[in-house]
Amino acid sequence: MGLLGHNGSGKTTLLRVLSGVYAPVRGQLKVSGSIASLLDVSMGLDPDATGFENIYLRGILDGLKPAKIRSKIDEIADFSELGDYLNLPVRTYSSGMMLRLAFAISTSIEADIIIMDEWLSVGDAAFSAKAAIRLESIVGKASILVVASHDPSLIQRICNRKITMERGRIISDEPVTTVVVA
Repeated sequence: MGLLGHNGSGKTTLLRVLSGVYAPVRGQLKVSGSIASLLDVSMGLDPDATGFENIYLRGILDGLKPAKIRSKIDEIADFSELGDYLNLPVRTYSSGMMLRLAFAISTSIEADIIIMDEWLSVGDAAFSAKAAIRLESIVGKASILVVASHDPSLIQRICNRKITMERGRIISDEPVTTVVVA
């Protein structure tokens, strides 16, 4: 499902409610399945902790048991391509290095429901291409994707339902139609 609308239309607020960051003002929210929220991939990183320590911290914040986190350490480290830098405090990282680590951690969690605020693009060209493949893979495995975007062509490409919002209200809810080029 894709959420479209101008800045301030309520897309991010709705995603935060769906993710459990905010409680609904009215009504109820019932979630069946596990959620991976990619709203702010760098959320929860401790600048004074090492990269490896941050993998554990984020895993715990995401509700993973230590044994599950341990089983993902090598895969996260390999994907991030940070090598020995993972032994250093995150405050010593460049912003690109921090995004690599945060993205590697955030996208290592399998979930039934993926919630994204804009399609993620991180790092240099080579890492960005690798990240795009990984993102396509996790989205493809999820039962439900909810993504907010300003890009109608992205919604057209990856979604089968489009909701347009304005001032916190849904103004349209329609299927995404496939355009056939003759």
